Amino acid sequence: MKRENVIVLDFGGQYNQLIARRVRECSVYCEIYSYKTEIEKLKAMNPKGIILTGGPNSCYEPDSPTYTKELFELGVPVLGICYGSQLMMHLLGGEVARAEVREYGKTEVLIDSRESLLFQGISPSTICWMSHFDYIKEPAPGFTVTAHTADCPVAAAENAARKLYAVQFHPEVLHTAEGKEMLANFVYGVCGCAGDWKMDSFVESAIKSLREKVGSGKVLCALSGGVDSSVAAVMLSKAIGNQLTCVFVDHGLLRKNEGDEVEAVFGKDGKYELNFIRVNAQERFYSKLAGVTEPEKKRKIIGEEFIRVFEEEAKKVGAVDFLVQGTIYPDVVESGLGGESTVIKSHHNVGGLPDYVDFKEIIEPLRELFKDEVRKAGLELGLPEYLVNRQPFPGPGLGIRIIGEVTAEKVKMVQDADYIYREEIAKAGLDKQLGQYFAALTNMRSVGVMGDERTYDYAVALRAVNTIDFMTAESAQIPWEVLQKVTSRIVNEVSHVNRVVYDLTGKPPGTIEFE
Repeated sequence: MKRENVIVLDFGGQYNQLIARRVRECSVYCEIYSYKTEIEKLKAMNPKGIILTGGPNSCYEPDSPTYTKELFELGVPVLGICYGSQLMMHLLGGEVARAEVREYGKTEVLIDSRESLLFQGISPSTICWMSHFDYIKEPAPGFTVTAHTADCPVAAAENAARKLYAVQFHPEVLHTAEGKEMLANFVYGVCGCAGDWKMDSFVESAIKSLREKVGSGKVLCALSGGVDSSVAAVMLSKAIGNQLTCVFVDHGLLRKNEGDEVEAVFGKDGKYELNFIRVNAQERFYSKLAGVTEPEKKRKIIGEEFIRVFEEEAKKVGAVDFLVQGTIYPDVVESGLGGESTVIKSHHNVGGLPDYVDFKEIIEPLRELFKDEVRKAGLELGLPEYLVNRQPFPGPGLGIRIIGEVTAEKVKMVQDADYIYREEIAKAGLDKQLGQYFAALTNMRSVGVMGDERTYDYAVALRAVNTIDFMTAESAQIPWEVLQKVTSRIVNEVSHVNRVVYDLTGKPPGTIEFE
């Protein structure tokens, strides 16, 4: 049976991935495509619905992103969001102009049509997230205004007969109180989706597909111990067993006990049938990092040395048929291969393929999944909860959570401090509430007093943020008594640390990581 699909057509909006995630939360599969995608390709995919994203442009300007009017004549339901709503009106004969009053932030939206399929079950007055300087001055012929605000006469409009819907606000963000319900109304009530995108069926079909693709071939996987590579490895293990070889490079920059935890899951005493190779290359990495203080240079050294170590092990394994990569859907989108909005990075999983490994083809079993879906797949596959739900961790590891030069002594200091912090956060029941939290070692040293002696030691910085999408973040308000307990334990239990500080910086202006 062909999988039903909703397409997000990206016009440069910052929330393109968030829209797709919200649709998938309705158990409906969703993909992101650039507005430059030809309509014949869209038609060939036979989508159940199409969503037009926001964007930073004015649709009436000659060089702004646009699309063919034929999109609205396919008989496929279309929902325009922010810029997408304005473009819909503009192309279909309405008028869009610069607003006298720009709306930004949480705004009261008044629903004018209780019969609208989009607003079934929605409160007559609801809070929505606005972000626009243009507005729909006059809706296109055949459209009815279905919602307004104090400053925006057309907050929503629709042509129900043609299944065309437009909203000036952003239903995909959590600041829109009933946004999830609105999107569910669109995919179920308007598009008629069945909601059959389930993780158990995805895992089952993925394993079957991998088994058929690989056949009797040999597969090599670089296992980092992170969520993505771990889930990919288990999925391949379930499909092909010991035809899979996993190389785990321990660069000595992992969290405390993490290398042993990975080996316990995937090694000879673990429950998965695969060939597991652990390379303990700690001293090799520390030697390469000696005297290096600049963050980006440390990143490059760690990344390049990881490749060298993996290359050496791959040569020992010999020729393989497939190389596994833990590419996930945001990697694809952010590398410019999925949407339009942000060619943010050239991601290691979708570019710069290793030419030093003798392989025929790349396998990316998680390419269709968002991070939260990868975690669900991991649980479905039987991976331990502590591994599936572990905190995000950068590829260079603690190398970028140590400000200044990296040494074995400093690594132990930050490992111990971070372990204490995570342990106390979990004891306080805060671990599931925070977006990300960790300890970092600053290069600041200061005078302290411990017992009857003066000390001159390092300061540890604690970081904890609340975030929805990791694009922006706010510092978390950790209870004072928890911070006091963590501080007391760190200065008493971690050698060469006599001071603990808490980082209150949001993103922006800071980054979530501490480097």
